[in-house]
Amino acid sequence: MTEFTIAKYKICILDDDPAVLQSMRFLLETHGFKVRTFSAAVTLLASVDPADVDCLVIDYKLPHMDGLDVAARLRQQNVAAPIVLITGYPNRHMTEKAAAAGIDYILFKPHLEDSLVMRVREAISRQYPA
Repeated sequence: MTEFTIAKYKICILDDDPAVLQSMRFLLETHGFKVRTFSAAVTLLASVDPADVDCLVIDYKLPHMDGLDVAARLRQQNVAAPIVLITGYPNRHMTEKAAAAGIDYILFKPHLEDSLVMRVREAISRQYPA
C-alpha cells in the first residue's frame, strides 16, 4: 500500500478463540494497523461505530450466532466497511451465503498469516481508492 498510511486504518476482529484473536491482532498491528478485538458478537454489534471502522475480520463459527449473521446485522446497522470472514468450515454454499450477508472476502483457517494482511489491505484499498 504505497498510496496511503496504513496506521490510520482501524480494524475490528471478532473471534471467540483467545489465541486466534491475539494472533490476528499481533499480525495486523505488526503491519501497522490499529486493531480492536472482540470475543463476543453481541459486544461487537453494540460497540461498533460505522464511521470509525475501516475493515472487520469475523470468525464464522461463534457461539450464539455465526459470522454470517453478524455480518448481516452489521450491514443492517449501516456499517459499510469491508468484512473478511474467517472459517475452518468451508462448504460449497459458503460463497453464496457470504455474499448475501454482505461479506467481501472469505479466508480459510489454518493458513491465515499469508493471506490475512493481503486481504485486509485489498479490502481497504477498494473502500478508499487512491
